[in-house]
Amino acid sequence: DFTTVFTLTPFFAKKTILFVNTEVHLLTTICLLLFVGAIGKSAQIGLHTWLPDAMEGPTPVSALIHAATMVTAGVFLIIRCSPIFEYAPTALLIITFMGALTAFFAATTGMLQNDLKKVIAYSTCSQLGYMVFACGLSNYHVSLFHLANHAFFKALLFLGAGSVIHAMSDEQDMRKMGGLIKLLPFTYSIMLIGSLALMGFPFLTGFYSKDVILELAYSKYTFAGNFAHWLGTISAFFTAFYSFRLVYLTFLSTPNGYKNSYEHVHEAPISMKIPLIILSFGSIFIGYLTRDFMIGLGSQFFLNAIFIHPVNLISIDSEFIPYYIKLVPTIFSLFGAFLALLLNI
Repeated sequence: DFTTVFTLTPFFAKKTILFVNTEVHLLTTICLLLFVGAIGKSAQIGLHTWLPDAMEGPTPVSALIHAATMVTAGVFLIIRCSPIFEYAPTALLIITFMGALTAFFAATTGMLQNDLKKVIAYSTCSQLGYMVFACGLSNYHVSLFHLANHAFFKALLFLGAGSVIHAMSDEQDMRKMGGLIKLLPFTYSIMLIGSLALMGFPFLTGFYSKDVILELAYSKYTFAGNFAHWLGTISAFFTAFYSFRLVYLTFLSTPNGYKNSYEHVHEAPISMKIPLIILSFGSIFIGYLTRDFMIGLGSQFFLNAIFIHPVNLISIDSEFIPYYIKLVPTIFSLFGAFLALLLNI
């Protein structure tokens, strides 16, 4: 029973066990073993390889499993067990470094992919890194907020990619596409909204959670916090780069595919458009509409579902960091998008 376990946790805060004639902190051991499960489930660095390979499945399956439900289970495990993790600061430190490295590694790998769905798969991996390091810095509520926001724009990107692949007679290589803006204007606008939300473009859904994660990391004022903040900020640059590289190669560049691929290009039927329209509205507005009651100061949304040790409470501090620090991720994102267009023209 969760309630019993969480109630008893403080009594074991200083408990140690003997392992190979060495005293080991009990709760740290428990948390690290739980985190190993989360690493595999949420595709963190080292156990991430299954996620891009799982893209062989149908696109709606990718949208459901790899955007909203299955891969986020590891992050949810950490959030749900926050009363245990809060008494294991060493475990939280390892989680922070692991998440930040995953965000950076997956973003850099995504830049070099040519398969349309694999680019989006690595972006999922990168965003999961953001969620994990937010948990490591005791910002469980913001991590869950990003998890919910991410579901909208990532499902939109996957279904938009499915629409492109369907139109191109099952072609997934972006190098064999191009010029689709004239043939698929609706799909182009959908993919653009999803890509802008993913890179954290101001006032879209991704901006309201991703930037808050980075601000809270900076206001931690520890080495781990600064490490996560700057690695997350650099990852934002790479995220914008691969997002706009995807948009440019697929829709804006000169047509590079076979002629017979372009002969049958057509927009998705209305049955496929309706989910895309709903998700695009979510990708634009849901972050703004839910921000205050989910992560606003004094919000009672989570009540006792999440426990944060008083030592780790930093939500107030993030309100007072300099404006130029708040603007850095946005500037990096815009620069990354501009560079992607410049290098691919």
